[in-house]
Amino acid sequence: MDSTTSPSSPKQEPEPEPVFKKLKMSTTTTTSDDDEPTTTITDPSSTDRKPRYKRRKIAIFLAYCGVGYQGMQKNPGAKTIEGDLEEALYLAGGVPEHDRGKPKRFDWARSARTDKGVSAVGQVVSGRFYIDPPGFIDRLNSILPNQIRIFGFKRTTSSFNAKKFCDRRRYVYLIPVFALDCNSHPDRESVLASLGSENELVKCLECSERGRKVAGAMGKHNNNAWKVDDNESKVELESGDCLNNNGSSEIIVEIESGVSLNNNGIVAMEVKEENLSNEIKVELESGVSSNNDDIVAMEVKDEKVGLDSVNVDEKGLSKKGSGFCYGEQEKERFNRILNSYVGTHNFHNFTTRIKAEDPSAIRYIISFTANTVVTVDGIDFVKCEVVGQSFMLHQIRKLIGLAVAIMRNCAPESLIEYALQKDVNINVPTAPEVGLFLDECFFTSYNQKWKDTHEEISMEAYAEQAEDFKMKQVYSHIASMEQKEGSVAIWLHSLNYRNYPDLSYVGDTTPGNNGEKVHIDSIGEQVLAVEKSSTL
Repeated sequence: MDSTTSPSSPKQEPEPEPVFKKLKMSTTTTTSDDDEPTTTITDPSSTDRKPRYKRRKIAIFLAYCGVGYQGMQKNPGAKTIEGDLEEALYLAGGVPEHDRGKPKRFDWARSARTDKGVSAVGQVVSGRFYIDPPGFIDRLNSILPNQIRIFGFKRTTSSFNAKKFCDRRRYVYLIPVFALDCNSHPDRESVLASLGSENELVKCLECSERGRKVAGAMGKHNNNAWKVDDNESKVELESGDCLNNNGSSEIIVEIESGVSLNNNGIVAMEVKEENLSNEIKVELESGVSSNNDDIVAMEVKDEKVGLDSVNVDEKGLSKKGSGFCYGEQEKERFNRILNSYVGTHNFHNFTTRIKAEDPSAIRYIISFTANTVVTVDGIDFVKCEVVGQSFMLHQIRKLIGLAVAIMRNCAPESLIEYALQKDVNINVPTAPEVGLFLDECFFTSYNQKWKDTHEEISMEAYAEQAEDFKMKQVYSHIASMEQKEGSVAIWLHSLNYRNYPDLSYVGDTTPGNNGEKVHIDSIGEQVLAVEKSSTL
């Protein structure tokens, strides 16, 4: 018998068709087996069934405005974003009663830890939550205040951790254009030194009355009002009156009938009063804002004077504007300064409570650019974008602080390289927190590894919502704080050598100079100041 027809030959079975695993989606209407809620039936004949849902590991996308909060991370006794968010998760049914206030029990993690007052539009947190029944996001947003918004969530792997799996983070700092002008808001020492001279620096008009004042150079706080001082024969515009961003407004001043303003970008003042003495000084008090610190100081002579359109600098001297704008030359210089931070460096001088020997002081910055100007509520801001693996406490604010000091000629560019050295300890300025916000977190490696089975962790699906929140909550708050509080303007007055003596050092001395070191004075000129070499 032929071997091919032997009855003992094994019968070949067809190969089974491959089974493709479905993506675990953020929706709660999927039909996969592990998404079905388990049910408990007390009576087999009963039709009443109480569903018992399973926890799901998810990534939650959210945004918040940091005003009034002591940062992102939960801190006992402090109002924090996490504190409000954890409570909302419990009230929305995402966290059971026995896990309330115990984040470790539901595997909580955040992708970035923002500081006090810092906002975010691309924050991501992760954990195991009950996301059924439908409406989880709506329930959260109905509980949270308007300055915290949840965009949505996505299903993740059981091992996902928003902090560990985040490859890099992008932050944005909005710095007013006027802050980069060395003639705008000079340091307080320069203001004091100028008093009584022919180049006297009169009132700094864009500064809020709050905070650090220059004695004898800044007026007392008063609500929006014009007033006449009979003793000193002064007509003054008090704090709170704002000029438009294109310069001063055309103003017609009638002492008896009031004040009228328009927005033609020009100052034209007419004072009508028969009994005014000669040499009456018309001044704009602090709190009044213009584009780049143009302020007005004029003399009124005789009974009636018509004043032509003028722009006056911070020294009270007439000129055709300060001439500063964030043009190509300024952009090229500022980007060159920011690019000095790019790469792997020891940033121990750009944080607090971390020594140079600590490995955590070593950080990697991928890019740092300032190519865009955005206008918010009449104020021009330079948009500074920094991308890095991770950042330390106050690090970005200190990076911006030193960069602004250099742009204003308060320090040389070489100081950045000097500050990045491990064996150097110096104090650099810290820019205000209000202009900083977390723009986006990236999970590139995770998305590449799990692209076939899980959704991509990215802000792409929520880009429109994030942009809307950014404009309504974050940008408007930054501009409002500058108009009302003058947060950056006041900070600029602190950029002097009394507060930051290390700004004056360029580095090691040149051989043959007898231990001289180069200092940069308050108006940006380099002068030699003889002093003995010493360890900083």
